[in-house]
Amino acid sequence: MLKGKTIILGVSGSIAAYKTANLASMLVKQHADVHVIMTKNATNFINPITFETLTNNKCIVDTFDRDFEFNVEHVSLASKADCMMIAPATANVIAKLRCGIADDMLTTTALAMEKAMLIAPTMNTHMYEKKVTQDNIATLKDYGYEVIEPAEGYLACGDVGKGKMPNPEVLIEYIYKAVLRDKDMIGKKVLVTAGPTREAFDPVRFVSNHSTGKMGYALAREAAARGADVVLISGPVNIAGIPYVHTVDVISAKEMYKACVKYFPDADIVIKSAAVADYRPKDILEEKIKKSDSDTKVEFEKTDDILAYLGKTKRDNQFICGFSMETENMIENSRSKLKNKNIDMIVANNLKTKGAGFGTETNVVTLITESSRKELDIMSKADVAHEIINEILKNTF
Repeated sequence: MLKGKTIILGVSGSIAAYKTANLASMLVKQHADVHVIMTKNATNFINPITFETLTNNKCIVDTFDRDFEFNVEHVSLASKADCMMIAPATANVIAKLRCGIADDMLTTTALAMEKAMLIAPTMNTHMYEKKVTQDNIATLKDYGYEVIEPAEGYLACGDVGKGKMPNPEVLIEYIYKAVLRDKDMIGKKVLVTAGPTREAFDPVRFVSNHSTGKMGYALAREAAARGADVVLISGPVNIAGIPYVHTVDVISAKEMYKACVKYFPDADIVIKSAAVADYRPKDILEEKIKKSDSDTKVEFEKTDDILAYLGKTKRDNQFICGFSMETENMIENSRSKLKNKNIDMIVANNLKTKGAGFGTETNVVTLITESSRKELDIMSKADVAHEIINEILKNTF
């Protein structure tokens, strides 16, 4: 996934430095070329040999070390790298970066970087909350640094609060965002729906479908990686959240409908990939619910048609993409849906096609607009998301 990408990891003096070893390993497994720069204080918490073993590159600590590959090491690495992440980033390193101080190899390289700079503030809660630290962080954001919010919990010092370095799984998501895609959607607002909905008909049982939300989450991640401001409305799924995407969790179709009504007006692009349960139980008398016997009759009524609402109320400068999952007459049914719902594009697939549909890591889809049809081969849902966004941009802005 990161083949051909060069990543610099900066490690400053914090007990959380051991987590960066896991991050380095994850990046190498994604075929990234990883270079680690440590402050001298960081070597008190983890040995540079650990990083050299994991990355097969020399771990740099001393600014004036003569045993290095490049003529001017900090400039060469900075110009070669696709991004630099400092994790953990101590209060001291953050203060230096804010002031442009370059008194060691880590801060010197950071000052020479022209590509994406990411920092993960990691420190005692009281240090993190101090106004001077918050001012320093705010200034770095103004300078274009991506600041990753620290996690909350029990700290090594014994305090409980904000200041923990996020897990490597979270940090690598930010690296993906920084380096995987060109930023051709900066300034665009995107609304994505994902996953199933559930319609309860007693305190225990509900009606739902087999949607896992993987396609919707891939679309949200793709749009955000390209610079868009993304809102993801998600039904109940078993997927880790995307840390840099604003996610609104819902359960029922009614909740998803209300969330769409709220966020739809500000969106430039709307992608409805959620598989909403088509029916919900009518109101049942409370005493019948409590009985919960097999004789209780449950009647159903249609849920709100989210896509129809979006098509009916869309502005001229909004683009709406829907999904169509069919078992027969896929193209005909999808074109009919495109017209009847008044939307701009529909992503159609046949649930009988191997590698397509719910619960898979791949998908086989056809992208349909009023004037075009593009059939995609079987590919990962991440690659499908990339193609969908490409097609949307080709037909809009």
